[in-house]
Amino acid sequence: MKSTSHRIGFMQGRLSPMVDGKIQAFPWHAWQQEFPAANRIGLHLMEWTLDQDRLYENPLMTIQGQAQIIALCKQFDLTLPSLTGDCFMQAPFWKAEGETRAALEADFIAIVRACAAVGIGMVVVPLVDNGRIDSVEQEDILVEYLTAQSGLLRGLGIRIVFESDFEPPELARFIDRLDPALFGINYDIGNSAGCGFDPVEEFAAYAARIVNVHVKDRVLGGTTVPLGTGNADFPTVFSLLRKQGYQGNYIMQTARARDDDHAGALKAYMQQIESWISKAA
Repeated sequence: MKSTSHRIGFMQGRLSPMVDGKIQAFPWHAWQQEFPAANRIGLHLMEWTLDQDRLYENPLMTIQGQAQIIALCKQFDLTLPSLTGDCFMQAPFWKAEGETRAALEADFIAIVRACAAVGIGMVVVPLVDNGRIDSVEQEDILVEYLTAQSGLLRGLGIRIVFESDFEPPELARFIDRLDPALFGINYDIGNSAGCGFDPVEEFAAYAARIVNVHVKDRVLGGTTVPLGTGNADFPTVFSLLRKQGYQGNYIMQTARARDDDHAGALKAYMQQIESWISKAA
């Protein structure tokens, strides 16, 4: 069993200057520097981020880049357990048709193969914002395509995990359509708080399918804010995770530092999360 400190990680980019004012984007000019920066503050997990823009230029998607990633992980004692596929939200294949859908599905295959090459075992597919499922037809396209890839996913050791703004009963119904061995839920504390969901109801609906957690805070109906300043009920959530026996990771997808001290902000957030976990034990 991993120690608590080795289960807390960060979303790639959170240790780099913001890109074009975005809270989250692949840090093209600083990605290598995040490895030693994480090591300096005692972080050992990073969740990779992947955008649709310049997809095949991302180091994850090139042989040379994969070798560099593996070397940096070894040098700075960092592991990459998961990837957030913002690319799927930006260009969802379940909303496309014809040749466009076929090309995006080919991207999906290339991405999961690249993940396997560097040891990433979980791919987060965000069903929010532009990636949100808007119809039964879109849901069927997604479920049927992913089910057809079960053999590939099993062979690569990849699990697909969904982040969604579905109401709890709807998310439970959706995830029940998919094999628990290959498909799970990414529970985003901040997004749930922003939607006004009740954590007790959420966990009653689908707690057994939660395999990854994003830690952030949001105001009701609003944006990401520093931990403890929004509507997230962290003591309740961490207590529910403990009762469920959750043994997965806690990935900090937190608000950016206003003073640009991103390392200082993450270190403080890490200590706060350790405190919540400890109090829930």
